[in-house]
Amino acid sequence: MTAVTPPLPELVSFLEQLREPHILCDREYRILAANAAYRKQCGGSRSVVGRACYEVSHHYAVPCDQAGESCPLARSLDSGQRERVLHLHHTPGGEAYENIELTPLRDAGGSVAYFIEKLEPLPIARGVDNAKSLIGRSPAFTRLLDLVARVAPSDASVLLQGESGAGKELVAQAIHDASRRSTRPFVVVDCSGLPETLFESELFGHERGAFTGATTRKPGLIEAASGGTLFLDEVGDIPLSMQVKLLRLIETGTYRRVGGTELRHADVRLVSATHRALATMVREGRFRQDLFYRLNTFPIPVPPLRERRADLPELVATLLERVAPRRRLAVAPAAQALLQSYDYPGNVRELRNLLERASLMCDGELIAVEHLPEELRRGAGSTAGPTAEAGAGAGDGAADTATWRDLEHVTLRTLLDRHRGTRRALAAQLGISERTLYRKIRQMAP
Repeated sequence: MTAVTPPLPELVSFLEQLREPHILCDREYRILAANAAYRKQCGGSRSVVGRACYEVSHHYAVPCDQAGESCPLARSLDSGQRERVLHLHHTPGGEAYENIELTPLRDAGGSVAYFIEKLEPLPIARGVDNAKSLIGRSPAFTRLLDLVARVAPSDASVLLQGESGAGKELVAQAIHDASRRSTRPFVVVDCSGLPETLFESELFGHERGAFTGATTRKPGLIEAASGGTLFLDEVGDIPLSMQVKLLRLIETGTYRRVGGTELRHADVRLVSATHRALATMVREGRFRQDLFYRLNTFPIPVPPLRERRADLPELVATLLERVAPRRRLAVAPAAQALLQSYDYPGNVRELRNLLERASLMCDGELIAVEHLPEELRRGAGSTAGPTAEAGAGAGDGAADTATWRDLEHVTLRTLLDRHRGTRRALAAQLGISERTLYRKIRQMAP
């Protein structure tokens, strides 16, 4: 390894004055300098200078791009430009998502010699063990989070598209929480639950005497969300007759209460969500094209739970804390394997309901297979394939045992491949002892 060249004192002094965590790296991924904010957030008890950035932030032995992640330094070497990525970092306080902005510095000959890396924490999401927030570490979740981090600081309209129960409202709340409007209201409009006759007055408000029953003046949801975010849930259910009025609000930033003449100004950021294919509805004439383009400034697909299987262990643990906060519930490996094998047509909402039922069926502290719904167990049995057939001659009990063992081994292999922490942390995550985990790993050996 070549010797580490000391950075210019002026550059080190400049980094030290910055409030956000910053480091200076060379082309070999070595940290040449780190400011106080970085040392406090990422350093722990050891000095970071002279160490590789990927070793400090990820505990990797190789650069991020060689470990299956996007490496901003490698990308910047290739493009010669500033690069930005979202990474899950190890910190002394636990795992945390960080926005990383990497800027190349050129020498007198024009070649890239150093890189300044800026870290910006993203407190709306976590990997495993921080405060409640969006939860996950799968590639699909990370892609979602990267889009959220990019659009949140702006006032651009966002359209969240995904299946029912996938967590679109949580994503909308995260966009609000990461925006400059976070201290102002986050107001939800359930477009599917409002009849056409009430939609306009609920959204815009009404004056006294505007219609039968309007005995008092009532501000609308737009006024309630003033300065904050207005979340239009299931926007595809808005009647055509109301769509033109919503379009006028977006285009002019103004509206009138029902029965009123005063032109009022709206100060809201719009986030919309739908499980419908709005582009198809536009072609069929069921949704206005001009409104679609206004709402779809920044589209974000929200992935279904079946595309986030790597997130299930963390989601299960967190949801159990929420549905049974006074109990320290864990999930047995066979039950966890069964949960991993299910497709969740109702997504995260279905998982939560399933775990709440299981917690009520479980008298102890360990949720087992028998505590899960019968339809879930039947579904897993139907996918057993050759394993179940091979055991048929020995009776149903032998077939079931083989099926559960295979499911458990498949799940454990997946978790071992994706888990970045220690075996002790994985054992705690699965609700078993470290000795039991090592025994199961030995049983998996051919």
